[in-house]
Amino acid sequence: MGERPHYTIVIEPLSDEDGGGFLATVPDLPGCMSDGETEFEAVQNIQDAVACWIEAAEENHRPVPAPSYIRRAAAAG
Repeated sequence: MGERPHYTIVIEPLSDEDGGGFLATVPDLPGCMSDGETEFEAVQNIQDAVACWIEAAEENHRPVPAPSYIRRAAAAG
């Protein structure tokens, strides 16, 4: 198995009403999100979520999108 591409991760603080901490999402992978008490923990957790998202897509024979920065480069090329 080859190396996985690197996806852009968006980190946002969660309000105290939402439990505090940080939310991590991957815009290129719909529904792929995780959280953590710190930004670092949120990034660690989203990396696991990305791996699980890709694994589930492959098991269900769904396409795994390339990261958007790769798609933009290919379109410009």
